[in-house]
Amino acid sequence: MYKHVFLTGPPGIGKTTLIQKASEVLTSSGISTEGFFTEEVRQGGRRIGFDVVTLSGKRGTLSRIGSESRTDRREYKVGQYVVDLVSFEHLALPVLTTVSKETSTQKTVCVIDEIGKMELFSESFIHVVRKTLECAGAVILGTIPVPKGKPLPLVEEIRRRPDVKVFTITKENRDRILQDLVAAIHDCRK
Repeated sequence: MYKHVFLTGPPGIGKTTLIQKASEVLTSSGISTEGFFTEEVRQGGRRIGFDVVTLSGKRGTLSRIGSESRTDRREYKVGQYVVDLVSFEHLALPVLTTVSKETSTQKTVCVIDEIGKMELFSESFIHVVRKTLECAGAVILGTIPVPKGKPLPLVEEIRRRPDVKVFTITKENRDRILQDLVAAIHDCRK
């Protein structure tokens, strides 16, 4: 029996869109959902970074294209993007911490889009994700990257868990998989 559902697939395949649609379906059917998703930030048609957006509508910077190095604090970079760890933790951690303390029998769906390189710079985030994975009152609906390059320990840990169902999103299935995701979440909540 699965407790958590994760989506994986290449960048730009539609994982975030599916997470958002599934969240809307679950919320409209009366299921408690908390969490966040990431959204591209564009300027003049060019991607300049990513924001983290909570399901309640709060928004903050996850990353922006870096320019000059700052000497006042350590920079966390993924490719050309500088991660704003303070902003990310300020928005994501309170939501996840609240969910990880749930003990009710009506499990809250915790949306985590995504558990990737940028987010994993935060040790606090890693800790709260692990805690939420073990929480009896939470079902995680999350996204993880396709394995590429150096393995990400938490991502590999999630993939190996027997209580996690992983859906691989492709161009062929992305438009018809929403019902399967929602059904899997309902099964996890039983």
